[in-house]
Amino acid sequence: MRLNYETTGPDDAPVLLLGSSLGTTHAMWAPQLDVLSQRFRVIAFDHRGHGDSEAPDGPYTIEDLGGDVVELLNELLIERASYVGISLGGAVGLWLAENAPDRFHRFALLCPPAYPSAGAQMWTDRAAQVRAEGTKAITEATLSRWFLPEYAESHPAEVDTIRQQLLTTSPEGYASCCEALGAMDLRPALADITAPVLLVTAESDASIPPETVIPLATQIPGAHLEILESAAHLVTYSHPTQINNLLLTHLT
Repeated sequence: MRLNYETTGPDDAPVLLLGSSLGTTHAMWAPQLDVLSQRFRVIAFDHRGHGDSEAPDGPYTIEDLGGDVVELLNELLIERASYVGISLGGAVGLWLAENAPDRFHRFALLCPPAYPSAGAQMWTDRAAQVRAEGTKAITEATLSRWFLPEYAESHPAEVDTIRQQLLTTSPEGYASCCEALGAMDLRPALADITAPVLLVTAESDASIPPETVIPLATQIPGAHLEILESAAHLVTYSHPTQINNLLLTHLT
């Protein structure tokens, strides 16, 4: 299955893949692209079922989503790359670190779920709701978890950008990715990860609570952990300067 992607930066620079959050497209990386594209050949892609990538009938598995990224590397004849992922993209990054270590140099994983901390049933229920009612049924609740109220009030245009991405995501694609998140547990192989890993969690993240991310730093050998204060889930938007500095420091 071919993924939609956008490439920026010099053709001869080291390759960096960007994997986005559930219900968003590669366009969510706008706050990072200018900075990262000065140092890297950046390939921002849409997960299957998202953006302009194909949305086959689900359910999907985390193996499907991770395998799509490996196939994208093969398609583009890229031997190795580094990877940055947030939320769903972070889970995909964990799978890649465990299952395709020879294809990646470094990983930066922002608010990554390693298992369904709220229980698999929550994801099953959300998948059923979106299939029945569309992504509009979950959009406003999602935004309230992703942004602190003060950020949402002072940055309405940025919040609306993400709102529109959620509203236009394929219901089947979104629901099938929910099922992938509900069925995965990446914890057993964390100790086998060999690549350098940066973990970032947000102090007020209601989607992927910090208490589910912080333990990963002791389970992944050599992982570096950063906890952002006064931050909710979508740290790439609310804290772009901090995130960009962390990424450049880790990736270069």
